[in-house]
Amino acid sequence: MKLGRVLDKYKVGKHFELTIMDSAVKYQILEPQVAAEAASEAVRSYKALAQVERAFRSLKTVDLKIRPIHHRLESRVRAHIFLCMLAYYVEWHLIEAWRPMLFADEDQAAKATRDPVAPAKRSAAALEKIHTHSTEDGSPAHSLRTLIAELATLVRNTCRTPGAVEHPATFELLTTPTVLQRRAFELIDQIAV
Repeated sequence: MKLGRVLDKYKVGKHFELTIMDSAVKYQILEPQVAAEAASEAVRSYKALAQVERAFRSLKTVDLKIRPIHHRLESRVRAHIFLCMLAYYVEWHLIEAWRPMLFADEDQAAKATRDPVAPAKRSAAALEKIHTHSTEDGSPAHSLRTLIAELATLVRNTCRTPGAVEHPATFELLTTPTVLQRRAFELIDQIAV
């Protein structure tokens, strides 16, 4: 029982062949299984590196378009890097929240369980989004860029009453959000950090 608890705690029972007798415990390491798992973890780590490269490409060109800035002071370099990473962190959370509205695949749990060596495959729901250019509820599917452009049509106008020159009365007027914009803001409200 103690051996079983240790194997369960470290999740390594699948790598051993055990023979338990009254006076002894014999074990044999299943080398092929250990090697296969180590190889698949190496591939997963390598693919995680590709995600990091995509993040830097997003920072520089695709979404955030952060241009090179040449700082001379260490504190400014650190602040610049912090702001770049913070911007990407916000973008990542927005993409995760907006997955139902984007062409993005919503089945993220499948990534952890599928064979890391086999080519990645989109879920049936993601393929349907791409084929129909619409989400499950029939609204148009977007890329991050087109969704942000759609949200950019919301404006806050500061209005001033005419005539009063010395102390003009002002008020703010917001444009009415569309159904799509309301849905995007509802999904943002669900972000838990």
